Amino acid sequence: MSENTGKTELSGSSQKWYEGITRYQWLVLTIASLGWMFDVFEGQIFVSSMRDAMPALLGVDPDAPVVSRWNDWAFGSFLLGGALGGVVFGVLSDRIGRSKTMIITILFYSLFTCVTAFAQEPWHMVVLRFFVAMGVGGEWAVASAMVAEVMPARSRPVMSSIFHASSVGGTLMAAAAGAYIVGNPDLGESAWRWGFAIGAAPAALTLWVRWKLREPEQWVKARERALSDDEQKTGRVIELFQGTNLRNTIIGVSLASIGLVTFWGGHIYGKNALLREAQKEALVLESVSLSAPKDGGEAELKAYKESRQAALGKHKERIKRAEMLSMVLNTIGGGLGLVLFGWISTRLGRKGAFILYHAVAFVMMLLLFEVLIANDVGTMWLAITLPVFGFFTLGMHAGYAVYFPELYPTRLRGTGAGFCFNMGRLATAAAFFGFGAFPVPAETKAVYLAPLYLVGVVIVFFARETRNEELPE
Repeated sequence: MSENTGKTELSGSSQKWYEGITRYQWLVLTIASLGWMFDVFEGQIFVSSMRDAMPALLGVDPDAPVVSRWNDWAFGSFLLGGALGGVVFGVLSDRIGRSKTMIITILFYSLFTCVTAFAQEPWHMVVLRFFVAMGVGGEWAVASAMVAEVMPARSRPVMSSIFHASSVGGTLMAAAAGAYIVGNPDLGESAWRWGFAIGAAPAALTLWVRWKLREPEQWVKARERALSDDEQKTGRVIELFQGTNLRNTIIGVSLASIGLVTFWGGHIYGKNALLREAQKEALVLESVSLSAPKDGGEAELKAYKESRQAALGKHKERIKRAEMLSMVLNTIGGGLGLVLFGWISTRLGRKGAFILYHAVAFVMMLLLFEVLIANDVGTMWLAITLPVFGFFTLGMHAGYAVYFPELYPTRLRGTGAGFCFNMGRLATAAAFFGFGAFPVPAETKAVYLAPLYLVGVVIVFFARETRNEELPE
């Protein structure tokens, strides 16, 4: 087998998934994973700084309702940008090549994340998140297709899971930046700007991509067929809605919509678990009531809000680190879920794995937000639950990198995978613009969205099983 092709034996091989993998195939996995890791960092640095950046731009305290509204709009803008970028760059990767398009997407998200450090108004943040997301959505589409095409069939599900699991590195980097840069009092009120400024660093990765990566043989052959046969043209979006592709596209977009809506509307708020505990401890230490006076007048209510804000401000660094610790525990569990999705889907099938993750995620969402946080169970139980919560609510996302490239022929693979994954962002954007218009507390959002996981279970029953199949030509 050539080292640049995914054509190989199927499940009958006695080789383990990691045996016989060439140096070039490991290199492709490494570069694609680094691109996706930095990709996720650019998205998650906003999550790490949203209680700092937007309040600073608005000139209000972090708990003001207007902050939540603008943050929801920024999320919505990010998701819209990802949807557009995923389609545009997915199509481009089918037409001009995977490695060339990967360079463009990395430069795109690096540049606009860095520019965000100079935002002066809330709407600047909203607009720039759109452009960052275009590169973010595009990079996933390109990298997932390339990993699938370069790896042998026996290794593809695990390798694709490892690729998607590299997102954990980006989230942990964002959490570290939040704890030690955004939350660093020595850097002053503009510390959050430094978190975005370091977003320029991934641009250096493009030099490695240009130097080392070449186009997968499957893509080269698809391009040659396209030159001699008009019906084999690459990157035509309309074909996603024709023939057998239509069913695959509907299933793919539906699964991604559920996974992304619940991620941005539920999973990310796992970081609130230890945050709430730290806030309560700060209020107790400063002898401030945990709840506002119910029968007090306007002056008394104002005095309470001021004393509460002063108490929380005094312990700002400690609270920020508790928030980031929640994010880390959630992400570690999510990383395990991502990595193991490929192994689980090899044994249970793609459909079986999706059903397992969706069903347990529904239970964990209700357990964390409706039971544990709501009933103040304490730090230990939250710390134990967060990794399990993350395993299932995030882990299913590796299934998109495993499954979506298996649904489409090479000439449509980047287009199809990018469309399915990133069109899911449109549903999420609609949800966030709705939350922006009608503010809902973070934990309540998660509870409202939890039943979507059960819808996902039903959708999977109509999906096509691709376990033990070669990538379609």
